[in-house]
Amino acid sequence: MLDRLVKIFTSLRLTVVLLALGLVLVFWGTLAQVHLGLYKAQNEFFRSSLIYWQPAGSSLKIPIFPGGYLIGGLLLINLLAAHTRYYQPGKRKIGIAMIHLGVVLLLVGQFLTDVLSTESSMHIRNGATKNYSEADRSFELAIVDITDALSDKVVAISGHRLLKRGEISHPGLPFTVRVQNFYGNSSLLEKAGPQYQEVKTTAGIGAGIWWRELPHETVMEKRDMPSGIVELLTPQGSLGTYLVSAFLNRPQELTHNGRTYQLHLRPTRLYKPFSMHLVEFKHDKYPGTDIPKNFSSRIRLQRPDTGESREVLIYMNNPLRYAGETYYQAGFDPDNQGTVLQVVHNPSWLTPYFSCVLVGIGLTVQFLMHLFGFATKRRAA
Repeated sequence: MLDRLVKIFTSLRLTVVLLALGLVLVFWGTLAQVHLGLYKAQNEFFRSSLIYWQPAGSSLKIPIFPGGYLIGGLLLINLLAAHTRYYQPGKRKIGIAMIHLGVVLLLVGQFLTDVLSTESSMHIRNGATKNYSEADRSFELAIVDITDALSDKVVAISGHRLLKRGEISHPGLPFTVRVQNFYGNSSLLEKAGPQYQEVKTTAGIGAGIWWRELPHETVMEKRDMPSGIVELLTPQGSLGTYLVSAFLNRPQELTHNGRTYQLHLRPTRLYKPFSMHLVEFKHDKYPGTDIPKNFSSRIRLQRPDTGESREVLIYMNNPLRYAGETYYQAGFDPDNQGTVLQVVHNPSWLTPYFSCVLVGIGLTVQFLMHLFGFATKRRAA
C-alpha cells in the first residue's frame, strides 16, 4: 500500500494532471470574476481546497472541482516526493536542486502571502496626522470612553464576533454587550420600503429608520455596510438597545456611572507605533491639459520611541517601505487637499524574488554544465 502511494505521488502523470487542473482553474476563476467580483472569486477558487456548486434555493453545497489550495498542496507534495525519490546528490545535480527549491519557495510563498498579508488604507488631509490605517473590508464595534479630556479608552469588538451574536464581556467595560441582531451587509432608509423592517431600539438614534439585510457585496469598487442592534447590560438592568451601523455619520453616545461612552461601528483600525503628518499633497498635470502627470504626498514620519522624525516623498511607482509595511500612493480627495495611501503588510513579499533568482541560477548552472560537458567531449573526439 505504501509503495503504491509513493508511486502515485512521485508520478510524472500526476504532475501533468495537476498542471492541467491548474490551467483550468485559472481560466475558470478569471471568468468567474465577472459575476462574483475579484475578492469572492479569489476566495472561492484560489483560496479554497474545493469549489462548490449550490443548487438554487438549497443550502446543500456539492464539491465539483479542486481549489487552489488543494492543487497547490498536491503539486508541492508531488515535487518533494519526486525529488526525494529520484534525486542523486552530486555536482552535476546542483542546478536541478536549485530549480526544485525555487519552485517550492514559490508555492510556499504564495500560501504565506494569502495567510499573512493584510491590506488597509490611510486617509490623511493636508496638515493632519494619523497613527493608524483602516481595513478596506472589515469592521469593528468601537466602544470608547471619552470622559478623560487627554486620552480615550477603546474596546474594539470585531465584526466576525458580532456576526455570532450573543453576549460579549470585557474587563475594560462596565457593562455586557448583547448583540440582538447583526447584518454583515445592510441597507438603511428613513421611510418604509419593500422588504424593509422598522428598527426597534430604546435609546439613541434609531427611531424612524428602516433596515434590511443584503447579500455579501462582491463588486470590487464596493464593500459591505454592516448594521446591528446591541443591548448594554449591567447587574442593575439594561441601559437600552442601540443601533450601530456603518451608515451612521456620528457615534451613539451614553452616560453610565458618571462616565461617557460612544458606540461606533467603523472600519477596523490597525494602529502603528509611529505617526504620519501630511505636509503637502500634489496633483500635477501636463501643461495645458487635464491629464494627470503625477500624484505625490510629502509625509513627515514621526516615531516617539526612537526619536525619528523625517520627511518622505511618496509618489506613483515610488512607495515607502517602513516597519514591514509598504505605503503606496493610491488616491486623493476631489479637492486635492487629502491623500489616500494603500498600506500592504506582507511578510513574505521577498519570497517570489528569491524563487525566481534560484530557478534562474539553477537553469543557468544546469545549462552550463551540459554545455561544458558537450564541449569537452567534442575536443576529446
